[in-house]
Amino acid sequence: MKLSEMREVLNARGIQLTKSLGQNFLHDANQLARIAALGDLSASDRILEIGPGLGPLTEILLGSGAKVFAIEKDRRFIDLLRDRFATLPNFDLLQDDALAYLKEKDRDWSEWKLISNLPYSVASPILVELALGSQPPERLVATLQLEVVQRIVSRANEENYGLLSLYLQLRYEPVEWFKIPSACFFPAPDVDSATILLRRRREALLPPEQVRIFQRLVKLAFSERRKMMAKLLKQQWPAEKVTQALDQLGISMQARAQTVSLEQFVALTKLLA
Repeated sequence: MKLSEMREVLNARGIQLTKSLGQNFLHDANQLARIAALGDLSASDRILEIGPGLGPLTEILLGSGAKVFAIEKDRRFIDLLRDRFATLPNFDLLQDDALAYLKEKDRDWSEWKLISNLPYSVASPILVELALGSQPPERLVATLQLEVVQRIVSRANEENYGLLSLYLQLRYEPVEWFKIPSACFFPAPDVDSATILLRRRREALLPPEQVRIFQRLVKLAFSERRKMMAKLLKQQWPAEKVTQALDQLGISMQARAQTVSLEQFVALTKLLA
C-alpha cells in the first residue's frame, strides 16, 4: 500500500489518525519486505499480528499463504480490514485490546510467530507478556522505537541494560535488527524506529515454574538502581540465603543490578528458588 493509497483510503472513510494509539503506518514497500523476510514465512506458519491498521504488512503476510490472526483495537480499521481480506480463508480478525487479550488468555503460542509493527505506547508490555508467558512464540519480529530495541539487546554494564533486556533475553536471543527512517511512516513519528528479530532459545534457561521468580527477583533488583542489590533482595528473601547465594556466584555484596549478567540472574534465581 503506497502512501498515496493510504491517504486516499483515510480521506474516503473520514478517518483521523489517533496519536495516543501510536497510529503511524509504515508504507515503504522495501521496509515492509525486510520485516516479512525476518519472519522466514511459509504457508504452514501461524502469524500473530497486533495493530494491523490499514493492513500493508497484513497483505504481505497473507500473500505467503500463512494463517494470520490479527488483533486490532480501533473499530474504524476493523471494517476496512474486513473489506480487504475477509474473503481470504487464512485471515482471522479480532477487535480487542491486544495487551488485555494476552493477559486474559493463557494461549499456547509456541508454534506461532509474532510479526507486527507494534503500537509504540504498549509495545514493551506486549513483548514481555508474550515472552514470559507459559508458551511463548517461536520468534518475535517487531517494529518498535529505536530506544526500545537498544534496551532489548543491551547486556550488563551497558547504558540501556535493565528489566526489558532481561525479561526478553531469558527466553529469546536477539538475532538482528535494522533502523527504519521516519519518512517511511505516515504520519512520520517523532522518534526513531527499528525492527528486531528475536528467536526463542532452543534450550530454556529456567524451568517454567521459576520464570515468575526470575521476574520478581529482577524487578526487585532494579527497583532502586543506586542501591546495592543484596540489600534489595533481603526485603523478600532471608538475609543469610541471599548472602550465601551471592558468595557462591562470586557476586559482590556491593554489586548493583546493572552489573549483574543474565546468566548470573538465572543462577541466582535457581539458588533462591
